[in-house]
Amino acid sequence: MSEHEPVEPPGAGVTTGFLARKLGVSPTTLRSWDRRYGLGPAVRDDGRHRRWSPDDVAMLQEMCRLTASGVPPAEAARAAKGRARGMPPIPALALAPPPADLRVPDRSTGTAANHVSHSGSGLPLGDVRQECRGLARAAVRLDASAVQEQLTAVVRSYGLIASWEEVMVPTLRAVGRKWQSSGDRHVEVEHLLSWHVSATLRHVYVTSVSQESKADTPPVLLACLPGEQHTLPIEALNAALAELGVPTLMLGGAVPADAVVAAVRRVGPVGVALWSQSRFTASLPPAQHIAATRWGVRGARTQSLVLLCGPGWGRRSGTGLLRPSGLRDAVRMLDSLWSATRS
Repeated sequence: MSEHEPVEPPGAGVTTGFLARKLGVSPTTLRSWDRRYGLGPAVRDDGRHRRWSPDDVAMLQEMCRLTASGVPPAEAARAAKGRARGMPPIPALALAPPPADLRVPDRSTGTAANHVSHSGSGLPLGDVRQECRGLARAAVRLDASAVQEQLTAVVRSYGLIASWEEVMVPTLRAVGRKWQSSGDRHVEVEHLLSWHVSATLRHVYVTSVSQESKADTPPVLLACLPGEQHTLPIEALNAALAELGVPTLMLGGAVPADAVVAAVRRVGPVGVALWSQSRFTASLPPAQHIAATRWGVRGARTQSLVLLCGPGWGRRSGTGLLRPSGLRDAVRMLDSLWSATRS
């Protein structure tokens, strides 16, 4: 800070514009909350301009936390003001009424509720689930704890597959579109969200495999071919299989084809899932080579079926190659292959 730059005296508070940027909401939203719910600054200066004290900021942070989790604004405002008076924080799930069409997901389908909502985060979400709006707002605020809290809650409520398809993917796509359309702006939001989605998926994997080891059975091998760095979808597949008790061997992003072949020969997987986000990384000859790779003891050699996963593959297919339509279909195929080896 320059020695000529004015410095606000201690306790002067922050401006509405500064606070709006900090919270990831518009100044109009702050003024609306003040007018409708009394969530205004405790003290105003002589010019009637809003100056928000640390206590005011904490109250509005609680309001954002609750509304982002789906709590109706009026109820969230009462809870936020109670928190400002020293009451303990109330879990968002205790205040948020479930949508009228909410149903507990069936493990066979993993389908969550059809409730949709418009975003207030400035991201191009369109009509999406309520949880997408809350997740986007938390990511725009760079509120890491809120992002993780909401990801954990949605997986617990709806299961991993429905959470991936209906909450994580729409929000990630919206952040990606915003990043592409605004230069380098919002790259920090995309990185934050991606990191926490990855952390959530890996947590599901770790907690699932620790419950029951399947080291004596052949795994499913998962990898991205050279040049492909988009690993979140295959991490979701890895976690979903682990939830079902299917052992996996995750090689990650940009794996040389020869390395995949070597792994196939060493572990004899029941199936191989190759992810490609872009047609530039979806090379059919390496996939065909992997599918033709024989493994096992002499006289009883066999091959592994290969799943071409992701939009990069288009309609391409071939002998020994399967083309699942999405995560749910890939999980079904690989679970069936693995179950057949145990019967």
